[in-house]
Formats: sequence, C-alpha cells, structure tokens
Amino acid sequence: MSQYIHDDKIEELELKANEARELLIEMLTEAGSGHTAGPLGMADIFTTMYFHVLNHDPKNTEMADRDRLILSNGHITPIRYVVMAMAGYFPVEELKTLRKFGSRLQGHPERERLPGVETTSGPLGSGLGQACGIAYAARMDKKNFRTFCLMSDGEHQEGSTWESIMFAGKNKLSNLTAIVDRNNIQIDGMTEDIMPLENFRAKYEAFNWHVLEVDGHNIEQFVDSIEQAKAIFEKPTVIIAHTIPGKGIKEIEFDYNWHGKPPKPEEAKKFLDELRTLGGKIKSEHQ
Repeated sequence: MSQYIHDDKIEELELKANEARELLIEMLTEAGSGHTAGPLGMADIFTTMYFHVLNHDPKNTEMADRDRLILSNGHITPIRYVVMAMAGYFPVEELKTLRKFGSRLQGHPERERLPGVETTSGPLGSGLGQACGIAYAARMDKKNFRTFCLMSDGEHQEGSTWESIMFAGKNKLSNLTAIVDRNNIQIDGMTEDIMPLENFRAKYEAFNWHVLEVDGHNIEQFVDSIEQAKAIFEKPTVIIAHTIPGKGIKEIEFDYNWHGKPPKPEEAKKFLDELRTLGGKIKSEHQ
C-alpha cells in the first residue's frame, strides 16, 4: 500500500478518470473532429494531476506559487479540457463547443483564450523547452513551485526535444518533471517502426536525468513516482508512463488509426456503454 495515497482516493480518481473518458467521447462526437486514442490513454494521468498532484486553484489561475503544467503534445488537449472542466475551470457544458468557431476550446490549446492554460502548444518538440525556461526562471527567482511537462513519445523524434533534455540535465533542473506518454503509436503507425526510440530510458539517463517507469494506468504507481521526483535534488526527473492508447474501449486500444479520428454517433453510443460498464467494475473492485 502506498504511503502517499489511500485506497479510497485511488477509487475516487479511477472513477473520475472513467467519467472523463465518457465526457471525452461525447465532446469529440459533438465536434466531429479531434484526437481519440491519446486522450483516452492519458485520462488517468490528467485526472490524478488535477485532482491530487498539482498545487492549483481553478478560481485563481494566476496564483503566484501554482505548479505549472505544460502540455507539449497539444493535440491531446481534449482530455485536458475535460479534466479542467471537471475541476471547475469552466462549465462542463462548454465542452460541447470543442473546435467550433469562436470557442475557447480549440484543437490545440491557446494560452490567451483559456485561463489555466500556461502555454500555447501544437508544434511538437516545443513544450519541454518552454518548461525548461519556466523551471530555470523559477530557480533564479527562488520560487518553490514545480513545473510538469507532459509529452508524447513520438515528439522525441524532434531534435529540439533533445536540445531541451540536454539543457535540463546540464543545469540540474530538479524542479522539473517530464511525464512521457509512452503509448508506442503516432499518426503513421508504431513509433518503433517509424523511428525507433529505444533504449528510451538509457538515452535520458545519458543526459543526466533521473528516470522512473510506471504503468500509466496505475494511479498508485504514478503518485509514488511523483513523490519520488520531489525527493531528487541533483537532476531533473522523467516519468516514462507506459499507457494503452484508446484505454477503456477495446476496439480502439493500440490502434494507431484512432490517433486523430473522432467517433461517429453510432460508435459513440457503443463506446459509452462500454465505459459505463467499466465504471461499474471499478466500483465492485474496490468494495
């Protein structure tokens, strides 16, 4: 049993993550466009970040000592929008405006549109550099907040990502934690077929990072890794979170064709039924 999180809290977070998946399917179906597989796979991590890990206040988005969450792979922002709405940043009903003209919820997040979004993201490979700058500035200003950067595995095919990895390692940015969604897919196929990334762990270690690997759907493991990262004072930490793209919907899981495809209405009905059944299983497992 974890010393950092109780079983009741784990159950609460698992149920919230499942609710987030349901809202995600409804939102994408309404929009008729958007990414499905990656957001489903990251529901557990985003839920845990906003409802357990982050020091933040939805009613005071400019709070000086708030933790910074940088989303580098901006295309998975639908799940971030869902969890932010659940946390109280804006009304849940607004999720139905995803990608519509004039909406604050565009296909990639924009900092000036939506309070609580720290950076505008979309071009892959930019997020870690931004996070490094924020963490480095925090050290210069003697601030104690932590910076978290959520990244995709595929964007590690971008050279700028490795420049940032070198910078963080060289400057020993222990106030920076990168969280990599290691789901093994990208828009054209499997990462190891397109441009192999392994040995992923060894590469980060070579650049002076502390590396942790977890099951990205095991909330207890993930919380423990976050706490371990806080205890590392001489280098930045990367949490390689092994996730299943499309998690919760068997038809989508590990299918890269769902990287950027939304459900059709008839598919959405079937997927929602599956997720509701899964919610019942979560409750029974914790009884």
